[in-house]
Amino acid sequence: MHSFSVSPRYLAASLVKNWRLMFDLGRRDAVGRYKGSALGILWSLLTPLLMLCIYTFVFSEVFKSRWGGSGAQTASKSEFAVVLFAGMIMFNLFSECVTRAPSLILSNSNFVKKIIFPLEILPCVTLLSAMFHMCVSVFILLIAEWIIIGSVPATAFMLPIVLLPLCVLILGLSWALAATGVYLRDIGQTIGILVTALMFLSPVFFPVSSLPEQFRSLVYMNPMTYPIEQSRDVLVWGVSIDWARWGAYSCIAVVIAWLGFAWFQKTRKGFADVI
Repeated sequence: MHSFSVSPRYLAASLVKNWRLMFDLGRRDAVGRYKGSALGILWSLLTPLLMLCIYTFVFSEVFKSRWGGSGAQTASKSEFAVVLFAGMIMFNLFSECVTRAPSLILSNSNFVKKIIFPLEILPCVTLLSAMFHMCVSVFILLIAEWIIIGSVPATAFMLPIVLLPLCVLILGLSWALAATGVYLRDIGQTIGILVTALMFLSPVFFPVSSLPEQFRSLVYMNPMTYPIEQSRDVLVWGVSIDWARWGAYSCIAVVIAWLGFAWFQKTRKGFADVI
């Protein structure tokens, strides 16, 4: 029976060796979802633009909401949509990858029996595809921010640094869910419910500072709280990265990624038999 290494060195070597394959598959996945539609890949631009318009109308005109943050972080009604959209962009990246993960191996069963195909790159392919759509959404956000607020903070260039530990965490969860989904098919339905619940428990629609003190510690245990808050800091508020929190989050993300990859490698030898 073929054994698969769980070494981080093996993973790094595999990602470097297969980067072009990951890029090609990711591009095919990103473009493929629009295949056959009249507007094609233009939908990747129109969808976030439409969502931003909806957010702006609903929260500025219907709910007349304002974002009350700490200190000077208080947004007007129109700025609320920008703040909300920034949080949704980060959560959508997480949601798209995690909800697709349980069926990742099952939907690519033709690759399973090909010993030479590196199955461990499949979560990376999904992440690359999701990041393409995220980049389009960020582009729309920055334009809207410039129009509504009048400027884009210089700290916006720090977004890739904020994203790095989140991407590592997403890969770890994706490896674990992809492997588990082969043996436990119900997890695909369960994870969708959990992700929806997580969205409403994340500071997407509200600032953590608006919660009573006794509930804030619970919200900070949410894996999406830090990346959502930090992305708003660099994209909207012009606040630099909190390096202490970034470092702690990165360490946790690396541990989760290695555990997820180890579980994937330990269970993958049985994929062909189950599928």
